[in-house]
Amino acid sequence: MYFTPEEKILGKDNFHTAVGSTRRDFLIGTMAAGTAAGATYFGYQKLDGNPVKVGFIGTGDEGSVLLTEHPPEYMEIVAIADLRPTNQKRAFDGDGNEHRIGLVKKLGANSKKNIKVYDDHKKLLEDPNIEAVVIAVPLSQHAPVAIDALKAGKHVLCEKLMAHDITQCKEMIKVAKENNKLLAVGHQRHYSVLYDNANHIVQQGLLGDIKFIRAQWHRNNSFPGRDSWRKQINKTDAASLEGRLSEYGYDDMEHLINWRLYNKTGGGLMAELGSHQLDAASIFLGKVHPIAVQGYGGRNFYGVKGVGSLDKQQDDREIDDHVYVTFEFPGPNYESDNHDKVIVTYSSINTNRMEPYGESVFGSRGTMYVNLEKDVMLFKEASPTTGGGGTEQRLHVLNGNPGAPVLDASESLAPSTNAAVASAALEKVSRGYTEEMEHFCYCIRNNNFDPPSEGGLKCNGTVAMADAIMALTANLAMKHQKRIVFKDEWFDPTSPATPENDEQVTS
Repeated sequence: MYFTPEEKILGKDNFHTAVGSTRRDFLIGTMAAGTAAGATYFGYQKLDGNPVKVGFIGTGDEGSVLLTEHPPEYMEIVAIADLRPTNQKRAFDGDGNEHRIGLVKKLGANSKKNIKVYDDHKKLLEDPNIEAVVIAVPLSQHAPVAIDALKAGKHVLCEKLMAHDITQCKEMIKVAKENNKLLAVGHQRHYSVLYDNANHIVQQGLLGDIKFIRAQWHRNNSFPGRDSWRKQINKTDAASLEGRLSEYGYDDMEHLINWRLYNKTGGGLMAELGSHQLDAASIFLGKVHPIAVQGYGGRNFYGVKGVGSLDKQQDDREIDDHVYVTFEFPGPNYESDNHDKVIVTYSSINTNRMEPYGESVFGSRGTMYVNLEKDVMLFKEASPTTGGGGTEQRLHVLNGNPGAPVLDASESLAPSTNAAVASAALEKVSRGYTEEMEHFCYCIRNNNFDPPSEGGLKCNGTVAMADAIMALTANLAMKHQKRIVFKDEWFDPTSPATPENDEQVTS
């Protein structure tokens, strides 16, 4: 969606006004405590005792982000493990990216001698001092490594997508329960203050009747050297792993280094990107399970001979480079009227990045745009009688009938006090990585196995499995070119039923 610079400023101010009007006391309280996120905001507290001793398994792109974002007050890193020597080095030295600064810059030079380094996660798991692990390995190895860790008596925070298939998701949940260990999954939007405030606007009913959410993650890899998923194989890594790859589940170095490109090791655009947007959409809809999904996916860029970075004969990637899916979700009155549906569309493409990534929520009384995990714009729907609203008018919040908040609009350009309060608080927002690790450690120290609604992990195994079901069933819908209806038993961790083993799906 395209906005003028003035409309962007107005939309952001509108969001801050709405948040400040409906959460003013809450936001002021968090600011008084010196933070708009973390312990004060989400309701957990500083640790009573020493930080949790943690090992990091996988220090590649995402693992290095988590190392950079980790909270030392809650988490003491005592060891790392990665198959690749180059990733072991990057864990300490960083790679020049502001999101992957390295442990030396974060913790100091002594980190190199204080933190143990392993080339095999099983060696790390033998350390009795390690209480928990953070797992950021290729998708196909999420479940095997997590299950190894749980059986070794470690609590687990695993990167998303939870697992390569739903059978593995259910096994992870089962093993965690059998060993009485916490299992968290890194869908970090559950710990984003920005998304929490955006969801508050939705749940207050300020947008009115929501029937449509549009989400996307668009990138442009048509320029040479822009394909971030296609990496060169390092000779040092190859030499150190010669003859060892099969024991770790990889056919060759190509499937280890470029794991996102192959069906055996990755889950494609829906798993790596779409799962974020579908998670956000389901948060806005109250984490209800979807009704059905259908869509199209294809290698429309890399699969065309002579187009893309390599010819078709040379480029052996298996995953789609363009996906377009449509989900049907139940509306609030769906049980009594099965026409009450919310449609969520998602697209991910590799040939244009004009609208990078985010979610647009369209309601009968307002529209909300969540952009790049950084900001939110809010606009009132124009009134058919007074004309008030639209992208050029400032909104404010009134008490409606019977006392619920409603949006109103005016031509005033002056920011409100509430907008200033909310804006100042939200400037301190992180993307949620730090907060998810803080809460993970807090739950470990307090032996908190409660459900999310009662203060437990916001994205435990059951919550994360629902996100995996949405992403992976979308892949199946595109593969089999059919509309797939979701089944309740797929979402039940105790049921053996899964979409990948359902005859109605695969036939």
